[in-house]
Amino acid sequence: MEKKEKRISFGPVPSRRLGQSMGINNIPPKICTYSCIYCQLGRTSNQIIDRKSFYTIEDVNFAVSKKIKEATEHDENIDYLTFVPDGEPTLDINLGREIQSLKSLKIKIAVITNSSLLWRKEVRDELLKADCVSLKIDAVNENIWKKIDRPHKSLKHNKILSGMVEFSRDFQGNLITETMLIKDLNNNTKELEKIADFISNLNPDKSYISIPIRPPAEKWAVAANEFNINIGYQFLIERGIDTEFLTGYEGNAFAFTGDVERDLLCITSVHPMREDGIKKFLLKSKSDWKVIEKLLEENKLVEINYKNKKFYIRNFQKKIEVEEK
Repeated sequence: MEKKEKRISFGPVPSRRLGQSMGINNIPPKICTYSCIYCQLGRTSNQIIDRKSFYTIEDVNFAVSKKIKEATEHDENIDYLTFVPDGEPTLDINLGREIQSLKSLKIKIAVITNSSLLWRKEVRDELLKADCVSLKIDAVNENIWKKIDRPHKSLKHNKILSGMVEFSRDFQGNLITETMLIKDLNNNTKELEKIADFISNLNPDKSYISIPIRPPAEKWAVAANEFNINIGYQFLIERGIDTEFLTGYEGNAFAFTGDVERDLLCITSVHPMREDGIKKFLLKSKSDWKVIEKLLEENKLVEINYKNKKFYIRNFQKKIEVEEK
């Protein structure tokens, strides 16, 4: 039992999406409906779409309850119990009953899914029980979807997209979307606009834009550049969608803490800053434009022009290089 507990529940860990999140690993590695080119866990070894039982409901409840007890004894706060396994969580045929069982613990429950099984009504109905659901949408174009997510051969992209829309109309909880931008695949303006239009139909509470920051399954899965990341961000913002980057950032992104350079890099890791916003921030921190010139010279910031406005965004390529060393 001890070995199984460690595999099922972990954390809590800090999450940009969910605060202090206790993870629930309800799928053994690496069982998934996709074999995404950017997956940090590597290629999928067992690609399936048929749902099955991997652990008993009792095992999941026991392991999570034990972890909560341990966290409480160490004064650790838990904001969410999150199904975020080494594979696709909705492949677990007990997912709905596990969510229902865990509700007795009086902690909000989240599920991070690749959306691939949302065409199935029973999956949508089970996810309705959660307090927060994160849906992945990497592409609207079917060919791009196949190149990035490398789905099980029997999956139909149009059915998945329809299932996502249907779920979003019924779900009463906190709905999040996540999109991973890959160079030369889904980072062109046409596809970015299609993705933004589709996400707008889902009416999410928040949308995240990601790039690979850890070694991906395929070495050629390279992050989109800052210009395209900014374009994707602007398309979403223009549609009234609360949008942020999800790039491994940690720290306080929204307030001046006394370290101007660090604060600017933190903020621009989350979203681009317009020139006028930068100037107001510098005024607040009693600094001048020389700070920006220094960060540009050091290649830590990138200046981008969009609709006759200047935006400043963290140089993610440099950040990735630093994290990989």
